[in-house]
Amino acid sequence: MAKEIPKGKGEMIIEIKHLKKSFGQKEVLKDINLEVHKGENVVVLGKSGEGKSVTIQCIVGMLTPDSGTLKVFGENVPELNEKELKELRMKIGFLFQGAALYDSMTVRENMEFPLTRVLKMKDQHEIDERVNEVLESVGLADAIDKMPSDLSGGMRKRAGLARTLIVNPEIMLYDEPTTGLDPVTSREISKLIMDMQKKYKTTSIIITHDMDCARITADRVVMMKDGEYIAEGTFKDMEHSDNEFVRSYFNKEK
Repeated sequence: MAKEIPKGKGEMIIEIKHLKKSFGQKEVLKDINLEVHKGENVVVLGKSGEGKSVTIQCIVGMLTPDSGTLKVFGENVPELNEKELKELRMKIGFLFQGAALYDSMTVRENMEFPLTRVLKMKDQHEIDERVNEVLESVGLADAIDKMPSDLSGGMRKRAGLARTLIVNPEIMLYDEPTTGLDPVTSREISKLIMDMQKKYKTTSIIITHDMDCARITADRVVMMKDGEYIAEGTFKDMEHSDNEFVRSYFNKEK
């Protein structure tokens, strides 16, 4: 279904063809086709429970598809061994719905953890510089010594984003980044995603059912229904889609 993207859009980072995934008798992904190019923000939009998150879990190797091709940086993910998969994951940042901070660690310690455990950094001065820079970029410099329990929902999302970005991933995968937030904070997080894309030059897939988030962050929107991508284009394209379901979904959510 994926439309041909004009030349000059940058190299292809993610290429998915005819991806299928079932859980028991339930067919969640029926025939998924998607291309994501370097520096692009692709929003996958659809109702809750449609299986939007399953694709990105396949991308990082958390789930194995039943069939189809899933290439990231030209490598077929389901065929990678454990060592190769670990190396691929070093290039991918995954922001979970709940921010997934370590509750027993301060914000500073949460930031240091991937630097010392994943990147094996040992120079404390270099670690401090990286931590301060990323917290400054998400507006949390003053919260560096706070515990996650002392942070608001929006601040936890910012901290989760900072911890993901601190290892300089080339790909960012966002799973419902604004869920549970009030409208004002949701817009702040959506704008922050855009700011971080420009600053760190990431390629992103954003899973959401939040229309404001999609409107703010999307270079391209892919609409999901019943385990398939049924339409794609810019946000404005989707508002005027020939597909009645897509058009009604967008108008209903205004």
